[in-house]
Amino acid sequence: MKVYDVVIVGGGPAGLSAALYAGRATLSTLLIEKEQVGGQIIMTSRIENYPGCVEEESGATLIDRMKKQAANFGVETISDEITEVDFSREIKVLKGQNETYRAKAIIIASGATSKRLGCEGEEMFIGRGVSYCATCDASFFRGLDVFVVGGGDTAVEEALFLTKFARKVTIIHRRDQLRAAKSIQEKARKNPKISFIWNSAIESLSGDGILEKVVIKNLKTGEKTEYVASPEDMTFGVFIFVGYEPNADLFKNELDLDKGYIKTDELMQTSVDGVYAAGDVRVKSLRQVVTAVADGAVSAVQAEKYINSLE
Repeated sequence: MKVYDVVIVGGGPAGLSAALYAGRATLSTLLIEKEQVGGQIIMTSRIENYPGCVEEESGATLIDRMKKQAANFGVETISDEITEVDFSREIKVLKGQNETYRAKAIIIASGATSKRLGCEGEEMFIGRGVSYCATCDASFFRGLDVFVVGGGDTAVEEALFLTKFARKVTIIHRRDQLRAAKSIQEKARKNPKISFIWNSAIESLSGDGILEKVVIKNLKTGEKTEYVASPEDMTFGVFIFVGYEPNADLFKNELDLDKGYIKTDELMQTSVDGVYAAGDVRVKSLRQVVTAVADGAVSAVQAEKYINSLE
């Protein structure tokens, strides 16, 4: 059975960047993606904060160019879901639903998924009013109202960031007090643009193509409140920060994890020689396309060095 130099698990920006660098280094490279190549960024209708994107750029167009670049350097891409791994030997083994794959080095770029609320209309309006990343999408809601769902550090910090763009920011929380650090709470309470809706959750989101209405339910009284975008605004934003789910459960018996994320050093090296992690799946402070592609490049360069050391 064929032994690849590098097998990359995950086809988002980190995985595609790793594939490009590995392929360009003339390593036999296989990229495995269980769903659609591109990851979460594929849902983004416009990108403004990736260097060089000075014209209209969407997640789909950026990923399309990344895929073509990788293919030009001989990267093989297949669709399969890895169900079992064995990193105990020099040749690593990944068992998929369709086939079993072997490689000298592995790069895990399986990403992390923003937790969903599960309310009606949520999936329909992702990228059309619903967002899970203020850094990515705040500027699209300049001068508009936005709602932030969540009560932890991330939710409140992102709410504060959104005040730089939005006309008004309303934090919706299921409890009657925030879980964020006291210092962050204090900043939010002092910000005149921020208000709070307590003991409440979003029940539904709706609109004609873009988000136009949200229904908020008080979890204690059952009372429902509707917010409808004005004809002038046409839309508003709902930013959801209720946590992330790293896609790393498959590796928990093979690698060291921290709160579900894969631990690496600055060279993307995991706790097992020859196994690297890149992008949102690893422990890191900023999860953006620009940091994901950097991780992918570093991991591929280090994988090449590791492979050369075996010879």
